[in-house]
Amino acid sequence: MWEQILPGLRIKIFMTIVLGVVYPLAMTGISQALFPKQSNGSLIKAGDRVIGSELIGQSFSKPEYFHPRPSSAGSGYDAAASSGSNLGPTSAKLVNGTTKMDDKKNEIVDFDGINLRLVHYCLENDIPYESSVPLDQFKDANGALDDVKLIKAFNDDKAPLVFKPKSPISADAVTGSGSGLDPHISPDSALAQAARVAKARGIPVEQANQLIAKFTESPDLGLLGEPRVNVLKLNLALDQQYARK
Repeated sequence: MWEQILPGLRIKIFMTIVLGVVYPLAMTGISQALFPKQSNGSLIKAGDRVIGSELIGQSFSKPEYFHPRPSSAGSGYDAAASSGSNLGPTSAKLVNGTTKMDDKKNEIVDFDGINLRLVHYCLENDIPYESSVPLDQFKDANGALDDVKLIKAFNDDKAPLVFKPKSPISADAVTGSGSGLDPHISPDSALAQAARVAKARGIPVEQANQLIAKFTESPDLGLLGEPRVNVLKLNLALDQQYARK
């Protein structure tokens, strides 16, 4: 019996050592020697402090920063909950959004939807638009847009709210990536935000556009992917070159 068991046992122990110890250590050593930055997560530092990674997006909402694309990963760019919305192009939920009741029986936004994202994107970046109903009708007592009212208006079966930008909007500005972690936006999306960022920073819009051009990455090998801008790198450069006003 042992004559049959021992050869298999030796092979198992040998392969465990080779594939479980030697190979991982060798690959780790080679990657650390040849690609130290990439093998350690492509981390971005400000001084000695790690502020993020080139590979994972972060949320920015203040007007003095460029904003990333929407994210369905957890509460937004949660690497532990990487996911897309899993909604198809014909989904009413994806287009119009949905609401729900919270624990206190208040109606809140469940999923914002592309139409609501378009509204906020146009208003934030002063992009001209057409609306079948004046947006002032959807403001609360404080003068802010009520997202719940807007979503319900978009989902109205009899007379749905129709909102259209007068100029093209980059698709990535209002749609999330499959992982929910995409750190990039398109150059068009960045340029559409340049005027807002420049105004908040108190700089000419040309300087913001120059910074976008500087941080625009070409397709890999000139063929793979599209031109793109890393939002975290761009915003870090903004803070370094143009202090917030």
